[in-house]
Amino acid sequence: MADPLTASVLVGLAVQKFVESGAGELAKKFTTEAIAKIPELWQQIKNKLQGRSAKVDEALVKLESGDRSAIDTVTKNLDVVLDDEPEFANELKLLAQTIQAGKIQDNSTMTQNNSDNARGWQTKVEGGTAYIGEIHIQHSQTPNS
Repeated sequence: MADPLTASVLVGLAVQKFVESGAGELAKKFTTEAIAKIPELWQQIKNKLQGRSAKVDEALVKLESGDRSAIDTVTKNLDVVLDDEPEFANELKLLAQTIQAGKIQDNSTMTQNNSDNARGWQTKVEGGTAYIGEIHIQHSQTPNS
């Protein structure tokens, strides 16, 4: 698996059910078995974080209503728990690996026709950073002293 299972990845997987535009979108990305495990992952995260503070409780409620603005709060708090409780971290990571294993690969092709000698770039990115196009770095010369 390419991505390490960080708190950010775990929360991202767990809240997909709430933040995706619909069940159909989720079904395009994951198998039925993987989708069935997502609520279990969320419940474990929620149970562990609930009651830590009013801010965290509010963030959990916001996420369940589809409000992405609370993802950072939940991620930061989960990161602390993962550091403090290695057994819990392993449980979540195993569950997340099961979900990730059910991810449906996008094997669609991309076609681009440039008839005017133009350059074109096409990318498919799932997480990470995509550097698209030409990157030119110019350094100024320092004058001799």
